[in-house]
Amino acid sequence: MKVIIIGSGIASITFAENLRQLSADAKITLLTKENQGYYSRPMLSKGFSQDDIEQSIVIKSFDQLRNNNLCVISGVEVTSINRGEQQVNIKGVDEIESLQYDKLILATGSAAFIPPPFLPYTDNFFLLNSLDDLKIIRKFRQTILDKNKQPHWAIIGGGLIGCEVASDLALAGDQVSLFHAMDRLMERQLVEQDSATLFNVIQSSGIDIRLNQVIKGFVKKDYKIRVKTDSIQSEFDGIIVSCGFKPRIDLAVNAGLNTGRGIKTNQTLQTNDENIYALGDVAELPNGKLYAFVKPIRHQALWLAAYLSHQEKHPWIPPEFNPSAKVNNFKAAYPYLF
Repeated sequence: MKVIIIGSGIASITFAENLRQLSADAKITLLTKENQGYYSRPMLSKGFSQDDIEQSIVIKSFDQLRNNNLCVISGVEVTSINRGEQQVNIKGVDEIESLQYDKLILATGSAAFIPPPFLPYTDNFFLLNSLDDLKIIRKFRQTILDKNKQPHWAIIGGGLIGCEVASDLALAGDQVSLFHAMDRLMERQLVEQDSATLFNVIQSSGIDIRLNQVIKGFVKKDYKIRVKTDSIQSEFDGIIVSCGFKPRIDLAVNAGLNTGRGIKTNQTLQTNDENIYALGDVAELPNGKLYAFVKPIRHQALWLAAYLSHQEKHPWIPPEFNPSAKVNNFKAAYPYLF
């Protein structure tokens, strides 16, 4: 069985390693744009208070995965899926233009969401969605520290990741302002009482929280960036936009697979093509949910490896899980909304 996996995050690596254990004869190939190895994406939002994060975040190098009899082709882009021929077309490797598969696993993850009004200003802010992104931001931050100055940041977005990034920058000693369009933090995940507690925890760490702020634009002036809202203009050294994520579904759309917010699957993670499965952030189950958290993603990957090895017959059932914001000592009193 030839299995191709697109992606190199927790979903794809967990699946690949467990399929290798269960199916010794399977030919498993991972295709990824990444060159940094398999690293912990949740740790990206903790990337400023730890000096060794660029090394400690890497869980396994691609060479370590190759030593486990996994074929890893890194630094490549999958340009299209030919369902009729059961092949994927790629660019970035001179000697390979396409690869055949018996089963294709789409574990393409999520991209950082950029609100449409922000699109004209992409040169004026950072995104934090990969280790490459983190290295760029850390390098920029270091140029300010080298001038014996305290970096001053604007974090746009008061969801889970925005709160974690703001908290970590403050822990690292930086000045931070957190802008959020809604009237409370993490309103999609927390009940009002827990949002209020989180507000107090973050504010007590010295972060300036600005709620009900609709961002109108960003203006670069000299070495500063201005954030424009209805009421104020404030200057910062750097801006990180953290307004959520969107599943990478373009390949699936162009291949004619059924999509919604994610790639639609049945309860066995199979798409409307019997030879293509979706896994992790991109998998939209029949109930309309995407289980974009570590525990259910890992559970999905283990289950699918067993299913394709004919060692699991029952459909995938989400495990019980309770995500949590890693912000100082904050603990939610009530279960997260999901």
